[in-house]
Amino acid sequence: MVLKTKLTEALGIKHPIIQGGMHYVGYAEMAAAVSNAGGLGVITALTVAQPPKGKEALRDEIRKCRKLTNKPFAVNLTLLPVGVPPDYDGIIEVCVQEGIKIMETAGRNPEAVIKKLKQHGIFVIHKCVAVRHAQTAARMGADFISMDGFDCGGHPGEEDVGNWVLLAQAAKELQVPFVASGGSATGTQLAAALAIGAEGLNMGTRFMATQEAPVHKNIKDALVKAKVTDTTHIFRSLKNTERVYKNPTAKKVQQIEAEKPGDFSAIAALVKGDAYRVSFHETGDTESSVWSCGQSIGLIDDVPTCEALLSRIVAEAEDIIRTRLPSKL
Repeated sequence: MVLKTKLTEALGIKHPIIQGGMHYVGYAEMAAAVSNAGGLGVITALTVAQPPKGKEALRDEIRKCRKLTNKPFAVNLTLLPVGVPPDYDGIIEVCVQEGIKIMETAGRNPEAVIKKLKQHGIFVIHKCVAVRHAQTAARMGADFISMDGFDCGGHPGEEDVGNWVLLAQAAKELQVPFVASGGSATGTQLAAALAIGAEGLNMGTRFMATQEAPVHKNIKDALVKAKVTDTTHIFRSLKNTERVYKNPTAKKVQQIEAEKPGDFSAIAALVKGDAYRVSFHETGDTESSVWSCGQSIGLIDDVPTCEALLSRIVAEAEDIIRTRLPSKL
């Protein structure tokens, strides 16, 4: 049995599972592995389009991904408040020139980006943390919504609404199709999301703990050992909340925020992106940087291939749909 949803039909993928954009994870190898396994792999533009090559590094990554898979894949573009804005126009230009057909957008004030993408016929999946934001994105032209609950890693917004309520609200109020994002790692969750009204899952953290993920083994081991309570929030005082792994660095950031709320300069040295990169790609030190992960870390107990992971998740969901649910009637 193959799960057939509006997501699989719209994108031409086998399984209704998206690998969400992830900083220092969403490279060509990761995206291709997920796409080859039947999901939708995603390259993270802001991770790749870094100096000195900038947007041309993204072009290289897209071309590399095409050599690794002939299946659909997407590019993520996240719009977040930062001191020096990334070259958003350059990133979009490269995606258009390279024939990218699907993009995952996220973050604040996406209207200009969504409209530009739609002018070039690109399928837009916009990630939102509130249904009213999703409705606005749909009016702007988004084709699909990724509803991101408070369980997620990275930026869950400031409203603290978990997926159990958020997805039910989305099913009731949205006029465009959506997937469930945040805290997802299992087939039981895929079946539940479909039952609520979603068309699939968007998973990030779970894909970090796969064989193909370009992440240090120590990070993967930490994810396997973690409990559901091993994440925490930083940037609360900045109104830019981020869920991260609970470690001494994150606790120090929280302490400083409590003493100097809203003062980014006071924590800048502790949260610099290069420390995140070094932990993931070089040292594997789980304690010396702040790095994003969702509450799904407590549901991870192995490091499979992407093929094995997706097959297992879908098989588990199918079994629930075929056997458990009908037995309740």
